[in-house]
Amino acid sequence: MAVHSVQIAVLVLAAGQGTRMRSKTAKVLHQIAGRPMLSYPLAAAEALDPDRLVVVVGPGAGEVREEFGGRATFVDQLEQKGTGHAVLSARKALSGFSGDVLILYGDTPLLRPETLLRMVDFKEKRRAELVVLTAPIDVPGIVMRDEHGGVARIVEATDATPEELTIEERNTGVYLVSWDLLWSTLARVGNDNAQGETYLTTIVEMAVAEGHRVEAVTLDDASEALGVNTRVELAIAAEAVRKRINERHMREGVTLVDPANTYIDAAVEIGPDTLIEPGCVIQGESKLGEGVHIKPNCHIESSVLSDGTVIGPSAHLRPDCVLGRNVRIGNFVEVKNSNLGDGCKVDHLSYVGDADVGEGVSFGCGSIVVNYDGIAKHRTTVGDRAFVGCNSNLIAPVTLEPDSFVAAGSTVTHDVPEQSLAVARARQRNVEGWVARRPPKGGAPKPAPADERSAPKKRTPAKKKSSRAPSRKKRTPAKKRKSKTSSRSKTTKKSPPKSSGKRSVKTSASRRAPNRGR
Repeated sequence: MAVHSVQIAVLVLAAGQGTRMRSKTAKVLHQIAGRPMLSYPLAAAEALDPDRLVVVVGPGAGEVREEFGGRATFVDQLEQKGTGHAVLSARKALSGFSGDVLILYGDTPLLRPETLLRMVDFKEKRRAELVVLTAPIDVPGIVMRDEHGGVARIVEATDATPEELTIEERNTGVYLVSWDLLWSTLARVGNDNAQGETYLTTIVEMAVAEGHRVEAVTLDDASEALGVNTRVELAIAAEAVRKRINERHMREGVTLVDPANTYIDAAVEIGPDTLIEPGCVIQGESKLGEGVHIKPNCHIESSVLSDGTVIGPSAHLRPDCVLGRNVRIGNFVEVKNSNLGDGCKVDHLSYVGDADVGEGVSFGCGSIVVNYDGIAKHRTTVGDRAFVGCNSNLIAPVTLEPDSFVAAGSTVTHDVPEQSLAVARARQRNVEGWVARRPPKGGAPKPAPADERSAPKKRTPAKKKSSRAPSRKKRTPAKKRKSKTSSRSKTTKKSPPKSSGKRSVKTSASRRAPNRGR
């Protein structure tokens, strides 16, 4: 906790509409490494342990208030009339305060707490009334120093001479100013400009002109002054934050094989001797223990991994997973909202969702916990040392007692007792000769076996096709009809008595003959 000889109030200006972001989301709520942009200057301010922390927001900033409620006092800037006007909007919220006021910006997320502490210490040592934070960045305000190194004035680039334009030190807009000086100068700042706005930079010129001691602190890392106004600058800021996060973890004993291709959110905690391979994304408030191994291209969301756990490659832990010690998650496995006990193994191509799994449980390849019935999610319980065979489905809600087994290919819909084997699959049936009878692709008949191809085949004269329309067939003599009918009768029913055979066959045949020719 920081200790200061004077009180400090921090004022964060976050009322900008962010039109260049081209977004329906408030600019300061855009995410950087899993946190809204505004959370970074707020965290830097909180490191100073200020007596007051005030955030100035614009109209329609209800989401900003909701996101950061309880961390600061919020003030509305009802009209967008410049940075000086935004500071004046917070005067009521700072009533009764006397000390130093630190002015920050909600869209400047890279300022470190160490930089702000340096400004505070510098102001006390130099007994300055106003300290300006400067950096070699491309912004309009050029800082002109006097022969003693103090700030003489700030010149806008549009008004600068060619010689002044060569000066690299520029004004970041971050100020630490004494309470009395701030309000006495702001009260006299006008808005006589093309935009009709009240500019905060004017207080620097007025303070110098009136003989107040104005000093400047130059940033060691100019990237800290980056202001985010577009999606491009948002990506640049996110890259810088991720680099800081990764460097911090590596200094604490974590191995990142390829830091540039490892994406770790700001709130993630990782134990020493953990190895993270390229392409991994670790988000939310995830916690990784010691000696964890994350193989390439894994995605972890707000989950807890205990010591010695190995996951991947290409595994996905969705939110609210808790993995015990020495758990192994195979490639292309997804786990969601589940608790896995020590020593569990979930092999490749499996899904475990909404499950409470004991110790030493093994899920075979392709095993699925079916947790959703189309309306609601249901939980599954798997006891210690249970074994789930490959390509099995556990239809929730269902319980597998300790030491139970599920045979491969089973679909389990009922509880499985302790030390029992569940087999839930259709009985296998083999159809012999099916392949030989199946026509190949294209529908052409299969070639005959070799012994049949070598045997001579009798040629039968081809029937001539008539181009005329088909006509009714001629009736065949009764004797021929009798022979055909008699042969059919032998296979389908008993032959009639000899005494009535001719009459029966003739009658039957004569009735069928006309229809067969149609």
